[in-house]
Amino acid sequence: MRIILLALVIVILAFLIPRLFRASRAVPSVGSDAPEFALRSQNGDLVSLQDYRGTWVVLYFYPKDQTPGCTLEAHKFQADQSKYAEHHAVVLGVSLDDMASHKKFCAKEGLNFKLLADTGGNVSKAYGSLTNLGVVKFAARHTFVIDPEGKIARTYASVDPARHSQEVLVALDGLQKR
Repeated sequence: MRIILLALVIVILAFLIPRLFRASRAVPSVGSDAPEFALRSQNGDLVSLQDYRGTWVVLYFYPKDQTPGCTLEAHKFQADQSKYAEHHAVVLGVSLDDMASHKKFCAKEGLNFKLLADTGGNVSKAYGSLTNLGVVKFAARHTFVIDPEGKIARTYASVDPARHSQEVLVALDGLQKR
């Protein structure tokens, strides 16, 4: 009887867990206008998408500062900063953490690109990246490549933090050769 009950619980959890961790809405589609935003960086500067017109933007959403996967992903983006500069692209990270958390994360990990504080979750929601578990909210690990005209050029809804930066650089190569 216990085995049957345990099997039933496993089946129910396998059904429910993916639905619980689903982002709040669909991600913007390729070719659509990227949702505008204005958020504070780790230094307190107000950063908006409009600031980067004419530049490629890699806007990546991540769950939490100073967690293993997020730290690995940030290190990879940091290591590739010169390659992004060669592509005339800027990397912006977004999470629901506040400016103080971002500042501490950048100082501890030696990050020199901007991390944006989406404490209300509105930007994460606009990009279909807000995961809401009732009391716990976080940004899903999504990335958007935004072209110089402000259009979504590429989306990533499934990200491997160890390989993602290289994956984005390859995509930028292809997108910029069109």
